[in-house]
Amino acid sequence: MTDPVGISPSELDQLPDRDTEETAEWAASLDAVTKAAGPQRAAYLMRRTLQHAEGAGIALPKLLETDYVNTIPTSAEPAFDGDEAMEARITAWNRWNAAAMVTRGSRFGVGGHIATFASAAWLYETGFNHFFRGKEGDGSGDQLYIQGHASPGIYARAFLDGRLTEGQLDRFRQEAGGDGLPSYPHPRRLPWLWEFPTVSMGLGPLSAIYQARFNRYLQNRNIKDTSRSHVWAFLGDGEMDEPESTTAITLAAREQLDNLTFVINCNLQRLDGPVRANFRVVQELEAQFRGAGWNVVKTLWGSAWDELFQLDTQGALVRRLREVPDAQFQTYATRDVAYIREHFFGAEPALVELGRLLTDAKIAECFHTSRGGHEARKVYAAYKAAVEFKGAPTVILAQTVKGYTLGPGFESKNANHQMKKLSGKEFRAMRDLLDLPIPDAKLDEDLVPYGHPGADSPEVRYLQERRAALGGPAPARRVHAVALPEPADRAFSALLKGSGKQEMATTMAFVRLAKELMRDKETGKRWVPIVPDEARTFGMESLFPSAGIYSPLGQTYEPVDRDQLMYYKEAKDGQILNEGITEAGAMADFIAASTSYATHGEPMIPFYIFYSMFGWQRTADQMWQLGDQLGRGFIVGATAGRTTLTGEGLQHADGHSHLIASTNPASLNYDPAFAYEIAVIVKDGLRRMYGPEAENVFYYLTVYNEPKPQPAMPEGVEEGIVKGLYRFKEAANATAETPRIQLLGSGTAIHWALEAQELLAADWGVAADVWSATSWGELRREALECDEALLRGEERTPYVTRALEGAQGPVLAVSDWMRQVPDQISQWVEQDYSSLGTDGFGLSDTREAARRHFGVDARSVVVAALAQLARRGEVPASAVKEARERYGF
Repeated sequence: MTDPVGISPSELDQLPDRDTEETAEWAASLDAVTKAAGPQRAAYLMRRTLQHAEGAGIALPKLLETDYVNTIPTSAEPAFDGDEAMEARITAWNRWNAAAMVTRGSRFGVGGHIATFASAAWLYETGFNHFFRGKEGDGSGDQLYIQGHASPGIYARAFLDGRLTEGQLDRFRQEAGGDGLPSYPHPRRLPWLWEFPTVSMGLGPLSAIYQARFNRYLQNRNIKDTSRSHVWAFLGDGEMDEPESTTAITLAAREQLDNLTFVINCNLQRLDGPVRANFRVVQELEAQFRGAGWNVVKTLWGSAWDELFQLDTQGALVRRLREVPDAQFQTYATRDVAYIREHFFGAEPALVELGRLLTDAKIAECFHTSRGGHEARKVYAAYKAAVEFKGAPTVILAQTVKGYTLGPGFESKNANHQMKKLSGKEFRAMRDLLDLPIPDAKLDEDLVPYGHPGADSPEVRYLQERRAALGGPAPARRVHAVALPEPADRAFSALLKGSGKQEMATTMAFVRLAKELMRDKETGKRWVPIVPDEARTFGMESLFPSAGIYSPLGQTYEPVDRDQLMYYKEAKDGQILNEGITEAGAMADFIAASTSYATHGEPMIPFYIFYSMFGWQRTADQMWQLGDQLGRGFIVGATAGRTTLTGEGLQHADGHSHLIASTNPASLNYDPAFAYEIAVIVKDGLRRMYGPEAENVFYYLTVYNEPKPQPAMPEGVEEGIVKGLYRFKEAANATAETPRIQLLGSGTAIHWALEAQELLAADWGVAADVWSATSWGELRREALECDEALLRGEERTPYVTRALEGAQGPVLAVSDWMRQVPDQISQWVEQDYSSLGTDGFGLSDTREAARRHFGVDARSVVVAALAQLARRGEVPASAVKEARERYGF
């Protein structure tokens, strides 16, 4: 077959054409339509043909974009299940109180955002009145990811519902002293209301996808029936620029998460200006989500546009809408009708004729305010289509006007995100537009008043009846106190006994412990192993055949290693979440699992194991999200330390993750040296996070890939392991005249300290005690608490001070981390204090060479110890010079 002129070669040329004559006839027919009726008619027929083919089950690639019109035409909208006038009154009160709350707060300079909720009010109200299931009905209810900047509107609705008082609204963004309202959704600050922190843009959509997936995980593992839970994520079109916003949309489609709906408020504005000034963000998002396999519902135009589309018999209006860029349409929303007639309708003769059929009032209504996202019926139709669609997630692209109902000073203005208050004149205009019974006298006062129709008003009764029918108030967070039984001691016993002569890395020690804990009859099924495609690196392949890797499809193929003992086993009820190369996705998994105790009333015990360098470096923002969401579980930084992972070099060498971890108040950070320390820490962590008095904390443990003999646990060290410091090995050669020094080591550095202890005794006559510092961070945290107690008049001595009390000589701390990590405790150590660490960039070499390079190997510890003693006059200065020469420095 010969291609027509102008047709480039394509994949079709690789397919056999069994009837070239028929193909030519189809092409000729299309050419004839184009010539007789124009290219628009030809394009229409082609799209109708493709639509028909799809309906008939013929497999064809889908079009990624549709016209700039509503997906659901007015004629196909379902009947509205509610009192539209009543819901309009409720929405009016909420709009007013949201604006009043932020304006009243502006006198204190605390700020706030008004325009976002003003544009999205109907997107929320329609959901609250008809779709969002609460937590007092069957199951877990729906999970709502509220757009952070819309929080004033959610507070306003809670006020109307009687869940918040005027006093609380007046403490918006004023939390000190209690009873204030956080600026954005923050579960840690308002845990009875907010479930999910979302204002770190991009993390909300990412977390929503993995939450929907985790709901299916619980269902498929027969832990909780989540079939009636739906995840709703409310997002801004500007937010979709964040890479995390779309990083997992293919996962959602691949796993057919029809329990998930994105609602993107397309008001065409970022924080500073248009989202896609020269382009069309709605069309871009439609193509992106369609290409990923999502169901896309566009809700762009309000009912005022129906007349325009009916008059558009030549398709000129649709063509024009398809070509006008977003920034120009934003301009139309602020300009007079004459400008719109000239610049929009003046584009071609057919549009000029169409414009002549329209009154100025109709044009003003359409271009200034009439958007699909501002009409309950349009939003209701979109939501109903979303929850009824099966086999894929849905994204609703709802077009709105940013600052809608706030007046011409706000609507569609580039600066409206930074505008924090309305003037008295603007409030009067808003009052009149919303038809609220607020007298002028109230508006003449210094503070604009809040409005409320009364606790027994028809509006409040309607609101509460709707919520009761849907399962109670929303948003809401509920914590079900379900304490887990302690695992049997035998799970920990192997690590407590040590490994004898066998060498074992602490990474492997943790994995062995996890494997044993996953076998526990009572709690084993609640462990959720999470790994970003590095399971074999961390020795976790032994879990594959026993626990299985989660896949909603099970295993539809025969794995290449099926004949091996540790073959790659996927299962619908698999326990392991192996996410591929995405630390962000794995962390989103962890957040969903770690908060299941509240979301679903099912406490789960996630452990997320990753390259420590990449974990905190890539996802520290998500760690804050985890802390804010009150998550619980174990984060394990494997292959830790700057010198322990040989050969990998700069980008893999972690010498700072403990410093980053220490900035998070919810993170309890441990750097265990021995397997038995891991056992004690994990056991204590289970008690603290899953016991009768569960705490909202999570653990960060660093483990190493360096095989070492693992000793048995000495007696009486459990308290020191948990608190962060204990004496592991006392000097054997100490006398009253012997110079003394205290060596503190964490993680793998304990072995350098032990070797240095022997060298100091044998070569220099110095007695060194070796201490295991399991947690520099916990030592500092407890010391800070003692300092705070002192301000209240309570005398408390920090544990680190008490532990080292009476220890003779100076203190030298060494670790595989930059010196700032052990230096966290220096001010509470009464002895002379110094440290060694791995400051600077990593490098590729052997462990021995890397440690000499950074000056942390055993001989470097010896030289540093002698230098410290020489400064105190306890050894001659010549000893330091002699040591440098002997050890090749």
